[in-house]
Amino acid sequence: MKYKRILLKLSGESLMGDKQYGIDNDRVKQYAEDIKAVHDKGLEIAIVIGGGNIFRGLSAEKSGMDRAQADYMGMLATVINSMALQDALEKVGIKTRLLTAIKMEQICEPFIRRRAVRHLEKGRVVIFGAGTGNPYFTTDSAAALRAIEIKADVVLKGTRVDGIYTADPEKDPLATKYNDISFREVYDKGLNVMDMTAFTLCEENQLPIIVFDMNKHGNFMKIASGEPIGTLVK
Repeated sequence: MKYKRILLKLSGESLMGDKQYGIDNDRVKQYAEDIKAVHDKGLEIAIVIGGGNIFRGLSAEKSGMDRAQADYMGMLATVINSMALQDALEKVGIKTRLLTAIKMEQICEPFIRRRAVRHLEKGRVVIFGAGTGNPYFTTDSAAALRAIEIKADVVLKGTRVDGIYTADPEKDPLATKYNDISFREVYDKGLNVMDMTAFTLCEENQLPIIVFDMNKHGNFMKIASGEPIGTLVK
């Protein structure tokens, strides 16, 4: 396998499947099976999930809610998603640990970097919930931060699009895909890969990002094996 330790970033919206809201159990089950296949090869896997399928802080702010309050609500949404994925992973036989940036002792452990690394070394899939624990930061930023803290080899951003394009491929039929691209090119072309805080963190710490289609069964294994699918940012 190409990598030893990876950070998988999933959007909350990806858990919706074909629904308009909430969690699609079939989609979560598919993710769990794909993650198990890679985990069984001996890779150490950490996961960060967004919360946009349940609550999005930025949208709530636009309707008049205090931004910090809305962001904390969004953090709680990520914990709900994390618990759903944790349950699906354990149903396929994987030992997991959910660590959150906000203390919730009855359902998870508080995030402690050394403990997270130890769980990974023991072969557990570690899920990081509640973002960074701070308002005004996205779960992309949480993914970049946690990946750097645990010394992950790569950030894998699983989306519903199979990479980075010159324009939105769902809107522009002439959009073309990049197989690989530099951090500087992403800045210069104004491409939307991650929010700028997360992206800058990855660049400054020389942490590569791969954007790929997580919804296609088997893609996660191909990425972990080093197959050139998706788009590599380096």
